[in-house]
This record gives sequence, C-alpha cells and structure tokens, in this order.
Amino acid sequence: MPKILRIVNRFNLGGITYNVSYLSAYMGPEYETLLVGGPEEAHEKNSLYIPHQLGLKPLIISEMRRSLNPFKDIRAYFKLRHIIKTFKPDIVHTHASKAGFIGRLAARHEGVTHIIHTFHGHVFKGYFNAVLTQLIIKTERYLAKRSSVLIAISPTQAKDLGVVYKISKPERIRVVRLGFDLNRFFSNEQHLRQQFRLQHAINDTTLALGIIGRLAPIKQHHLLLDQLARIHKQTTRPYVVFIIGDGETGPALLNQLKALHQKEQLPADCIRFLGWIEKLEDVIHGLDGVLLCSKNEGTPVSLIEAQAAGVSIISTKVGGVEDVVIQPMALLSDVNAPDMFGNHILNFINNAQQYIDSAKACRHQISTTYSYTRLCKDMQQVYASVLDITQ
Repeated sequence: MPKILRIVNRFNLGGITYNVSYLSAYMGPEYETLLVGGPEEAHEKNSLYIPHQLGLKPLIISEMRRSLNPFKDIRAYFKLRHIIKTFKPDIVHTHASKAGFIGRLAARHEGVTHIIHTFHGHVFKGYFNAVLTQLIIKTERYLAKRSSVLIAISPTQAKDLGVVYKISKPERIRVVRLGFDLNRFFSNEQHLRQQFRLQHAINDTTLALGIIGRLAPIKQHHLLLDQLARIHKQTTRPYVVFIIGDGETGPALLNQLKALHQKEQLPADCIRFLGWIEKLEDVIHGLDGVLLCSKNEGTPVSLIEAQAAGVSIISTKVGGVEDVVIQPMALLSDVNAPDMFGNHILNFINNAQQYIDSAKACRHQISTTYSYTRLCKDMQQVYASVLDITQ
C-alpha cells in the first residue's frame, strides 16, 4: 500500500482544509495517508473539526505558520524531515505556498522520489513588493524542477504557472479542480433561509448580500464599502450586506464604515460583521447574492458554494473566478474598474429577481463539477501515473 504524506499550511477554516481532508479520508483502500499541518492564525477560525469528523487525526506542527519566520520555519523543516524518516512516504504531496516550500525541501533532502505540489492560488501578484515577488517566483521555479508534478486547481491558474510566470513547463502541470461535499446545500433550504433572516430581522422585501473570507488587504473589502457609499442613494430596494470572516483589516473597515456613516454616505446598519461561520449553509441560504472584490484569487470557494446554494454572484474577474462561475449566475467586473463592480451591485439590487431566478436554474451544474468524489478520482489518476501503477 503506497504511503502519502500530505502537508498543508495550516488548519484554518476554508476550502483547503476540506480538500486535504477529503483526499486523506476518501482516496480508497489503495493508499495510506498521513495529514500534517500548522495551526490557524490569530484572526482565523480553527478547522480541525473537519478532518476529525472524517475520522482523521492530523499531526500539528506548531511552528508551521503563514508568515515568514526563519526560526520557526527551520524548526518546522526539521520536524517534517523527522516525520518523513519515520513514516517513509512514497509520495509527499504539499498544498499551498508555505507547506510547498518547507515540505518539498524536507522531502528532497530525505530522498523522497515522488514529490507533488498543489497551488491553491499563488502569491505572484498583489501580495508583495516587486523584489520579494521575484524572489518567490525564482524559488518556485527551483522547487518546480524538483517536483514530480505540479497541480493547478483551474485552467487559468495552470496558464499563470506555465505561461505567464513560467514556473514550470506547461506539460508538467495537471489541472485538478477542487472538490467538496455540496450536498449540504441542497437540504432544509427554506427553513435555513427563514431562520437566518428571522435571526437578523430581515423582511421579505430586503435583499441580503454577503462577502465571505479573510479580512485581508488582498480581499479589498474597503473597495466594497467605497462602492456601496457611491451607489447607495441610487438603490430602489432596501438591502443589508454581511461581512463574514475576520482578519487584520477588520479594525480599519470598522473605522471606514464609521466615517461613511458620519458623512451620511452609508447607513451603519446596512453593513453587519458576522465573524467566522463554521456551517456556511446556515448563512448562505439566507442571502440573495454573494460578493467578491479581491485583487487576486485561486479558486474562490465562496463562489462555488454560493452557486450550489442557488445564490447569485457579483465579483471581480481575477484568478480562477471565470473558471468557476456558471453564466448567467454572475456579474463580473475588471479588477481595475472599481466603478463597474459598484454598478453591478446597483444593477443587482435594482433588478434582483431576474438574477435570483437564473441562479436557481443553474445550481445543479456546479455540484458535479466540484464534487469530492470527482476530486479523489482525479487525484488517484495523478498518483497512479507518478507511481507507474496501472489503474
């Protein structure tokens, strides 16, 4: 039985934890998997309940952190080398940037023959200054040459890796889309909607919009507030926007909202902060639209889940967004055209029903494309090809 050592950055609430957990639990009896990762950051929600519910017992490396810290990174590196020596994996499969850097180096230095890395997005644009970005790109090129296979989670990301940033030759990059258990968005829908809207005192005539994810500079929540302030007086229907998540930009967003309220540009009560929500199905059925205004994205999980719930999308056109959305469920704008993003929100608010009806009609398409059973089947084929096993 081939052994897979799966290494993830950290166990924070998000799509990566779901995917590494499904891969670890459902790859079938042909593989033995050990899942390893770091803890969540201060403003994040712990997600270890996800692998625990699937019967997994991940190993936690406390030094594995998202931010750069040479002392902790070196400690994490040597701990991974010890795990590799003990577990003796046939494949080391790393997920996301930090795990990919430390994990692939540790695997290489322990003589692991088969090393696979999955890019859950990338940090080549919008995250760091030009010097650091070039250093990261050169590091990824170095690690790519020492990897058996690179996995992109969307065709757009594969193009970025193989053509735009030349991380590796395109033929060495496989596309394996994310996979989830989306069945949870197809039950108790009306009850969950009524419960959410009752809890937040939202009547039937009020639209509920939500933006889901880390409160971080790359996510550009400030842009959303600016655009809502610009269009607010043109709206013909009452609405509420829920900011779901937490992070470093939270205090600045609260100050921004306070200033807009004082200038009478935006009512304070139309923006509500909910923090992290473990069971998104408890929230998303209460929404009429899901927003995203990031500068960069991999494959945004919130948009996949929104479509499974039959909820419309208003988003910037970045990363794998176009690969994910099913038209006519989405209103997409160029990342360099903020007013277009705001105009799409205005259009949705003033003409909501047509978008709501379209979203409901298209929702079943997404559940097949992004199922966890398809994810595991695709990854089994990758592993078999790397190990030269006949399926």
